[in-house]
Amino acid sequence: MTKMLDEILQQPKVLAGVEEANKSTLEKLAAELNEKNIGHAVFAARGSSDHAAIYGQYLLGVYKGVVCSLATPSTLTLYDADLNMSSDLVIGISQSGKAADVLAYIEKANKDGGVTVAITNNLDSPLAKTAKYHLYINAGLEESVAATKTFTAQLYLLALLTAYWSADEKLLSSLRNVPKTLEEGIEGILENAKAKSERYRYMVDGFVLARGFNYPIAKEMALKTQETCYIKMQGRAISDFYHGPLAQVHADVPVIVLAPSGKALNDAREMADRIQSLGAQILLVTDDKAFAQEIENSVLLPLAETEAASVYVFTVFAQAFAQYLSVSKGLNPDSPRSLNKVTITK
Repeated sequence: MTKMLDEILQQPKVLAGVEEANKSTLEKLAAELNEKNIGHAVFAARGSSDHAAIYGQYLLGVYKGVVCSLATPSTLTLYDADLNMSSDLVIGISQSGKAADVLAYIEKANKDGGVTVAITNNLDSPLAKTAKYHLYINAGLEESVAATKTFTAQLYLLALLTAYWSADEKLLSSLRNVPKTLEEGIEGILENAKAKSERYRYMVDGFVLARGFNYPIAKEMALKTQETCYIKMQGRAISDFYHGPLAQVHADVPVIVLAPSGKALNDAREMADRIQSLGAQILLVTDDKAFAQEIENSVLLPLAETEAASVYVFTVFAQAFAQYLSVSKGLNPDSPRSLNKVTITK
């Protein structure tokens, strides 16, 4: 078993312990955010953590009405801009907690008087020690270069923060049921991922599409496939795909469509129809039984209670697909060429 697969399998247990490890911090953070009536959030992150940040944008926008932006670290680290973050929630996300550009955002926000939060898997990291609040990933050591359990824990912490801040009991309940859903369904998810990956062993490029909460998971699936399989995959929003990239689709270009139940389902169905009309290869990944029956090459995943909670099920499939595809190509997903576990950018 690869380390990546072992860490994928650890995710139900890891997620089950995240809320308890952070409950007190979440309560204090939510209280301060409500007291200060914070209406804008900035996420600073890179790589997989940046994909988690996009999920955070959807969460805070949908459930709390907070306007969110992704940080542009170069404005600070290259151009020495004097940004004003005095009225912002600034969230720095880094598995190692050592990302220098993310740290720069937290330091500037602290100086301005903003509310700063670090999400890391390292209690002793610079980021964890610098932010006012630290949300602990609590995933244990992650050895594979490709992030799996730390990524889903980042997603989970952002969702918990949203649920606590908005006092949305339905969201919180759906999140608390995620570990059980994954524990009961993970073997089936992995079996489907392994079976489908065999079909794409000789793939050289392709697209992963989704919209809404699972859009960042499309980006993450593409990234995992890039780094473990050396395939030119792109993760795109369904809504943006019509604006140019669709011209690249033809019979030899595989397209994976992530289609969770919820408000984005009809858009996924329309895109699936368009892809098929072009004669391209489509893999539909959905938790909607009726939709799965419409597409011959499809995967039916366990159904989560909310669209926001569905991302964890889709993420496990995405990670497993990349892992099995890498192994089938005779590669080592634990040690991709040219990559290190900790990448420090400025």
